[in-house]
This record gives sequence, C-alpha cells and structure tokens, in this order.
Amino acid sequence: MSVVQKNTSEASKWYLPGIMTGMGITFRHLVSNLVDNLTGKKKMITLNYPEEKHEYSPRFKGNHVLTVKKDGSLRCTACMLCATNCPAECITIVASEHEDPTVEKYPVKYEIDILRCVFCGFCEEACPVDAVRMGPEWQTPGLNGANFNYGIEHLAYRPQLKGGIATHVDDEERHKAGI
Repeated sequence: MSVVQKNTSEASKWYLPGIMTGMGITFRHLVSNLVDNLTGKKKMITLNYPEEKHEYSPRFKGNHVLTVKKDGSLRCTACMLCATNCPAECITIVASEHEDPTVEKYPVKYEIDILRCVFCGFCEEACPVDAVRMGPEWQTPGLNGANFNYGIEHLAYRPQLKGGIATHVDDEERHKAGI
C-alpha cells in the first residue's frame, strides 16, 4: 500500500514560485540550445517540410489500404472482424452475396471515417485474409469533413498505390494451408 504525502509547506500555497521555477528551466534550456548551436556542438534538427519529407521506419502504420488479389478484385471477404475490433467504431461494411459459388460474400461498401480513426492497427491484426493493411502514407489533406470518409475506390485503387497492393500469400497457397 502506498501513502501519498501532502506538501503542507508555506511555499506550496503560492503558485508564483512554481511558475518562476518552470520559467527558469525553460530559459536554461533555451540558452543551452543556442550556445550548443552557435559553437557547433550539437546541430538542431530542422526539416523544411514541403521540400524535405521525414523518412519513417518500415514498421510505421499510416493510412489504410485494402489489398487486392492477382485478378484485381478485393481480398476482403466482408467477415466484419475489422469493424468489430475497431475501438473507434469508424469502419462501416455492407456485405452482399457473390456470384461465384466458391466465394461466400464480398463488401459492396467498405468505408473508413479517417477523422474518427485512432490508427491503432487493430483492424489489420483482426483481418484473417490479409485484406486490411496500414500503409506507409501519412499525409491526409482535405478541405472539409466529407473528404475523410474513404471508400473502396480510395482504399484499394488510389493512384499512389499504382494499381493496388497485392497480398503476400496468393489464393492457392491459402487453400492448401486451409485458410
């Protein structure tokens, strides 16, 4: 059991000493950074954003991508696991029966509200068929809120993907493995 002690000194009743201590620490860091930068000890990192872009690691989880099969159709089977597992409840899926008898169903509508998404990656982990991935893109420009509801066209076939992202394992390998 931990005990919390309350500071009952006279100095703790006044807020001005706390503010002055914080300002002193900030000023000390300011002077230290300026001196280090002028003497060349430590180079301050500055990124000229539009011209220079930050390189993230390959493990970075950015905007969502719906993967496609070799024939160009969606990998998604509309199992609803990603929507069920999403803590922000930002994924909407409408399923329909497929004409092909070997395929049970497919998504007619797959929509992600990016403004609600917390980019946790739970949808990617929940997907049993490798249909949802978090891609390397991190910029999401737009003018109003309506532009941030991404549908199938944007998630799977946007121009930045250059024809879609194929999955690592093809259908034949999945059927042999019993997946």
